[in-house]
Amino acid sequence: MIQRHTCDNGLRIVTERIPSVRSVALGIWVGTGSKYENEKNNGISHFLEHMFFKGTKTRSAKEIAETFDEIGGNVNAFTSKEYTCYYARVLDQHAPIALDVLSDMYFNSVFDADELEKEKNVVIEEISMYEDTPDDLVHDLIARASYSTHPLGYSILGTEDVLRSLKRDDLLAYIDQHYLPTNTVITVAGNFEDSLIEDIQKRFQAFSRSGIMPTLSTPDFAGNVIAHHKATEQAHLCLSLPGFKVGHPEVYSLILLNNVLGGSMSSRLFQEIREERGLAYSVYSYHSSYKEAGTFHVYTGTAPEQVGQVFDIVSRVLRDVADHGITDKELNKGKEQLKGSLMLSLESTNSRMSRLGKNELLLGRHLSLDEIIAKIDRVSHESVLAVAQQLFRSKMSMAMVSPLDGFPENVKNDILL
Repeated sequence: MIQRHTCDNGLRIVTERIPSVRSVALGIWVGTGSKYENEKNNGISHFLEHMFFKGTKTRSAKEIAETFDEIGGNVNAFTSKEYTCYYARVLDQHAPIALDVLSDMYFNSVFDADELEKEKNVVIEEISMYEDTPDDLVHDLIARASYSTHPLGYSILGTEDVLRSLKRDDLLAYIDQHYLPTNTVITVAGNFEDSLIEDIQKRFQAFSRSGIMPTLSTPDFAGNVIAHHKATEQAHLCLSLPGFKVGHPEVYSLILLNNVLGGSMSSRLFQEIREERGLAYSVYSYHSSYKEAGTFHVYTGTAPEQVGQVFDIVSRVLRDVADHGITDKELNKGKEQLKGSLMLSLESTNSRMSRLGKNELLLGRHLSLDEIIAKIDRVSHESVLAVAQQLFRSKMSMAMVSPLDGFPENVKNDILL
């Protein structure tokens, strides 16, 4: 059962007790990421995530790591476009230790100047590694092609020049503006005692900051084209179309449409491009939802001389679904796949903790398992067809990382329908 408590300062605590397990996953979620940055500080959210692990007033970076090694637990963090999460997963009897360290990091990190300079080099190496991985890089480029100058198009990692310019005061100012009690959610999933929740309240309910989160505009879908020349063996091609924002009433129809098109090994794109024609090893589709907007993507990696052929197949498959819909078999199979993956994810305390955090920050509500299954079951042929026709009537955005000098002549971002 999911329980939600709002402290007097606006901080929210969301919990889900699972007595049948022996672990607890805890997360501190802050509603900030690259979407809330600007050109001068792009990458600061992710860099700050790193710096929270570099030592507090009472613990060094090594001692933070050793604490979790000594209790056989895991601690980590990640940054997205819309949120940052610091989390730990431990045996249930060690949950108070995990909370103690995470809260210490949240409130007492020192951001030592020497550590700051060393960590800049670490993140710059991470950026270099990312840029040397073309199937990752192309997804950054497609975001820029889709959202142009809107912050949703920014890279999460930022750039070397911006990172080099960041100072300790910049980090502290960003915390004051974004790490607010009203913008922070604590999530707990697993086998825990009431005393753990009381401890969370004691540690977090009194702090205050007076910053004001910026309000963002809804971005227009740009429909841009970016070809990035790189000496790669494959051409990495990504297409995008306008999708649905978080909470859209037809999001489950879109999830099922994605499953049919490229979300599984039996999907149309996977079967035709990889299995029937052998034109790619990796081919898939996915949907990204944000508070203001969403995008539907198709990715494939193929030989440079096959880009035109693969693009024609992708365009044809998308048009066919928009013209004729999906089959009874695809509809029923897709529903069972979605319900199966949902059920399996519930076996992980980490997955449940993550679901609580994302739902609270982005939706402000939590659907029960029965409610989600009912929404999946309500998806119909007509709703999937309507979504396909709505999505595929837009000009595409396109991005490619390849040794080619540009896109082949037949690869155009014209409207599909």
